[in-house]
Amino acid sequence: MSTESAIRAESLRKVYSSGGTDLIIFNELSLEVCRGERLAIIGESGSGKSTLLHLLGGLDRPSAGRIFYEGKDIVGLTERHLADFRNRTLGFVWQNPSLLPEFSALENVMMPQLIRGVASDKASRIASEGLREVELTARQHHRAGELSGGEQQRVALARALAAEPKVLLADEPTGSLDFRTGEMIIGLLNDLHRAHGLTSVFVTHNLSFAGRCDRVLELRKGSLQLPSAMELQEAGVVQDATRLGGGTYV
Repeated sequence: MSTESAIRAESLRKVYSSGGTDLIIFNELSLEVCRGERLAIIGESGSGKSTLLHLLGGLDRPSAGRIFYEGKDIVGLTERHLADFRNRTLGFVWQNPSLLPEFSALENVMMPQLIRGVASDKASRIASEGLREVELTARQHHRAGELSGGEQQRVALARALAAEPKVLLADEPTGSLDFRTGEMIIGLLNDLHRAHGLTSVFVTHNLSFAGRCDRVLELRKGSLQLPSAMELQEAGVVQDATRLGGGTYV
């Protein structure tokens, strides 16, 4: 992991106005993610984790502050240039894979490349390789509704990485999966992180997942804090003697 900064957020402020009242999600929040790092962000529901990820992903704009990717401030970009930046630099994975139901797994993975202007035959080759990497070659011509939840999330991973992004942003990627399937997705995320030389930011309630990342930060009362081992244990991470190496589960 490099000590160079891949993402740097400075003095972020996010305020929502509702019913004449301002709701401050966070104020003067700063964050630096090193190139090649796997960062997990945890916190209670409603703490602003997903809001922060949306800001880092250029899907929403902060009320104040700046966000740099390798020294480039994305906050001031036009919508068109911001969309192009997202398509070429970032990969997104959500709790809900949001696959297009009328299309096959292969076509779903091809879609972001076609939006980029990649030729159909090349996009198909890249998508096919991506599905091979997540072990879904045999299912590539099945429609989304014919796939299990874990298979759909693997298609979403292949789709997120098809454009060869530098950064992967994931919001609760195991949140809707059973324990065993979630464990498989966690292992796959870690393998893909290394294989593709990614910088990854994961928002998660799964503290076992968080504990396997390079660094864990907790978003609490509008600020990012380093949780102690005791705090993680109190939050629900316990030792599982039945797992190889004495792993953890939530």
